Amino acid sequence: MNISVIIPTYNRYKLLKRAIKSVLAQTYIPKEIIVIDDGSTDATCNIQRDFPNIIYIYQKNSGVSAARNRGIEIVQSEWIAFLDSDDEFHRDKLQKQVDFHTQNPNILMSYTHEKWVRNGVAVKIPKKYRKIGKDAFLENLSYCNIAPSSVMLHKSLLETVGLFDEHLEVCEDYDLWLRITCKHKIGLIHETLITKYAGHDAQLGFRKNMDAYRIKVLKKLLLTCNSDEKKLLIQYELDGKMLHKQPRFGNSRH
Repeated sequence: MNISVIIPTYNRYKLLKRAIKSVLAQTYIPKEIIVIDDGSTDATCNIQRDFPNIIYIYQKNSGVSAARNRGIEIVQSEWIAFLDSDDEFHRDKLQKQVDFHTQNPNILMSYTHEKWVRNGVAVKIPKKYRKIGKDAFLENLSYCNIAPSSVMLHKSLLETVGLFDEHLEVCEDYDLWLRITCKHKIGLIHETLITKYAGHDAQLGFRKNMDAYRIKVLKKLLLTCNSDEKKLLIQYELDGKMLHKQPRFGNSRH
């Protein structure tokens, strides 16, 4: 199984080196590592010198969605794994996902549990972001609880649902995962296989009013989802967010 790992980055030279090292340390080595530099002004341009075998592409600053989409456009593998440049893979992350998809050939996307580290200290993950894996669509409808760095998917999925929405400043992952899970079953690997870091200087700033972006996503999803049952759930969630009330359906994590 050939895998391309796409790493978007912006002004995270030191953190990017840690991320790449975690990919190179995998027990299952990917076919290629693609770094998309989204207009960095630090020393990120030196990363090709540090790791001569990676693919490094510089683009004018256009946002993380444009960076990931640029990587998707040039991958040479059918399978794609994403890695944010301030995160890292655990050593057997890709192997575990290869094993899962080999055993479940009809499932074309998987994700994993994660470890959170803030300012060098492991922190407890809030309940709303904990993964269950029974109904990924429902479990991600209120909040995105699938970390991009945990995802591996087959490129054919993106050919059917589209790429990351470059018009969304944030919640682009929430948008894509909902478009996928609205139509396809995905799998959760019940192991902690990535570490997400927070508290560093290069971290993207905290975004206020995230629900404003989630509302945009849900309105768009209503137009493309073909399931009447899921449309009803989307509408409930949308109404709840617009009224700043808690939706009252199923296993909502709002």
